Amino acid sequence: MHEPHRGSESAYEERLPKPLAQMKSWLVAHHMTLMTIADTPHSIALGSAIGIFFGFTPLYPLKTLLSIAVAWIFRCNKIAAAIAVTLHDVLIWVMPAIYVAEYHLGCWTLQRPMAQRVHFRHFGLRDYMHWHVFSRVVWPAFWPAFIGSLFLAVPSAIIVYFLMRLLISRARTPQKTE
Repeated sequence: MHEPHRGSESAYEERLPKPLAQMKSWLVAHHMTLMTIADTPHSIALGSAIGIFFGFTPLYPLKTLLSIAVAWIFRCNKIAAAIAVTLHDVLIWVMPAIYVAEYHLGCWTLQRPMAQRVHFRHFGLRDYMHWHVFSRVVWPAFWPAFIGSLFLAVPSAIIVYFLMRLLISRARTPQKTE
């Protein structure tokens, strides 16, 4: 039997692929959180920009802590930073491609050849505890990836800052009734 019409928005969401529908619902929920934080538009926008910046870096295990710490140093909204850095977790299915592109861009910028493919099966768990594995495997890939991430992180953070400041200012401006 045919279901009753639940509205065009609901029908639209049903047509979205599951990852996009999840991302949309996450954005809607957190957009309202950001809009209602009791802080200045500048503070929320700067916190969001810091979160977006760290989300692009290859500092994956530390990105949330770093975004909150830097937001605290700059005296802007730490909640906004945490929410914005979490956006990259919602886009986790795209991030490996972004990290690879950042690595390639970093190698090109530093004029370094790309590392030979590392076969991690050649390393035992105990090998990861030794400095030589970090210095020969992890660090040579990290530095170009970090430099390459700046090409996405900095412009994205700037755009997010101005966009969030505009959106929050508009949302908080009393509307004139005619």
